[in-house]
This record gives sequence, C-alpha cells and structure tokens, in this order.
Amino acid sequence: MSVCTLCPRQCGVDRSVKAGFCGMGEIPRVARAALHFWEEPCISGTRGSGTVFFSGCTLRCAYCQNYSISHQGQGQDISVQRLAEIFQDLEDQGAHNINLVTGTPFVPAILDALDLYHPSIPIVWNTGGYETVETLKRLEGVVDIYLPDLKHVSPRLAKLCAGAPDYFEVASAALLEMCRQTGEPVYDADGMMQRGVIVRHLILPGCTGDSIRALDFIAEHLPKGTPVSLMRQYTPEPWCTVPGLDRRVTDTEYERVLTHFEMLGLPGYTQEKEAADGAFTPNFDGTGV
Repeated sequence: MSVCTLCPRQCGVDRSVKAGFCGMGEIPRVARAALHFWEEPCISGTRGSGTVFFSGCTLRCAYCQNYSISHQGQGQDISVQRLAEIFQDLEDQGAHNINLVTGTPFVPAILDALDLYHPSIPIVWNTGGYETVETLKRLEGVVDIYLPDLKHVSPRLAKLCAGAPDYFEVASAALLEMCRQTGEPVYDADGMMQRGVIVRHLILPGCTGDSIRALDFIAEHLPKGTPVSLMRQYTPEPWCTVPGLDRRVTDTEYERVLTHFEMLGLPGYTQEKEAADGAFTPNFDGTGV
C-alpha cells in the first residue's frame, strides 16, 4: 500500500510509515476474538458468532461503546498468518459464522488471511456503514452477510455525533451496494442467515425524527424483505460530551420510533429496555488473539 484510500476519509497516508485517520498502521490490530452471543438471533444462534474485534475506526462516534479500541487503539498487532489461524480457531469452536467488526482499515490483510484459510461458514462484515463502494467491491464474493449501521440521516447530527457530515450520503450508497452483492436474504433450516444484509439503527435520545428518516430510507430504497435491527441499547458514556446524549432513550421516544417501524412493515428485530446496559459491551482484553 502506498497511500490509503480504503475509507471515505481518503486520508492518503502511507500506513506502512505512519497511522492513517483510523489511527492504525497496515498490520492488523485485534482486541478480541471469541464466540459472541449478543448479535441478532440469526447471527448469534445457539453456538455464537465467531467475532473478531479490530482496533481503529473510520468514524469518530462520540458515544461509541467500544471507545478503548475505536478511539484509543487498544489491541494486539498480529500477522496475516495468525489472523487466518483465528478464523480457523473460531470455526473449530462451533461458530455459526466469522464476524469481522470494523475491519475496513485492514481489508488487504483480511483478504490475504482468507486466502490462507477460508472457513466453510459465512463471513460477516460488521460495519458502521461508512464505506466506499470501491472498497466494498473488493469484498464481493468473499463477504456473505453485511451487518451495517445506518446511524444518521441529518448532516448536522452526523457531524456532531460521528465527525462525518457526509455520513448519510456515503452510507446510503454503501447499503445499496451491499444489497446488490448479496441479493435477498437466505436462511438455513435453523433460521441462521447464510447470505444477505441486516441494517442496524441505534435510537439516540432526542433524535427520534432522524430515526424515522432512517427507517423511511430503508423502506423506500432497500430491497423489500431487508431485515432491520432497531436498537434501544444506547447507554451514556463518560467520554461523550454531546449535549443531550447524557441519558437513555425514554419509553415515549422508543414507542414513537417502534410505531413507525411497525407502520412501515419492516421485518427484523427490536430490543427491550434491558438492552441499554454497559454489561453487554465485551471486554477487550486480548481474548483469543
């Protein structure tokens, strides 16, 4: 790699020499690799999703629950060979799939690792949605399931909360590309997704209007049948200084968005109030790395 253009930041940094916007060099950095049971039911199933948490991020979400790895870069640098071994280890543990979380800074290394060992279970690309179509095309035929966020529609909110005023413009194009690649969702006899896209949306306190706009986009522009994961798990974090994000979502706010979700007839998943608990955030202690 000479200059990095993997993400929409287009920072142009030679990451073999210094860190890019994502805070990472070229060598994959991983904070945790383990069976994860807190994804959507069709991803986690009964045996867990073989989840690899990469460090660094192309977004700057003020409310990120994975702050220690996304903002602070906590994790261990590993070789491509070791990454391939991790994929095999997780498959051997019985994982339903290999779930790559925030892997965009390391696309070349991930592809090289999958060339060394490609599991016989689906590959999941778990992303904040801030992806270029060009990078997604490099994943075509390799990634089976896309698990993107659609965080914000409003440029003002996207700038304030994620440091990316162009977030919706970029993410909406990325979601269309993901759906083009995978086609209609495919499930096995046990209801586990084998191919497709699940769009996640996190409801933020005081931002229900933007949530409704996000759901409208999904209903109007993505293929019918694309499942949506409507998340109520927002938990205030001490590092978040955005005004209004110092509380959980109220019952009234959640019901407003849920009612619109149901009115649109979107398939997918919803969460109970109990999901808003920091206990669901994994420990990024190097497990499995």
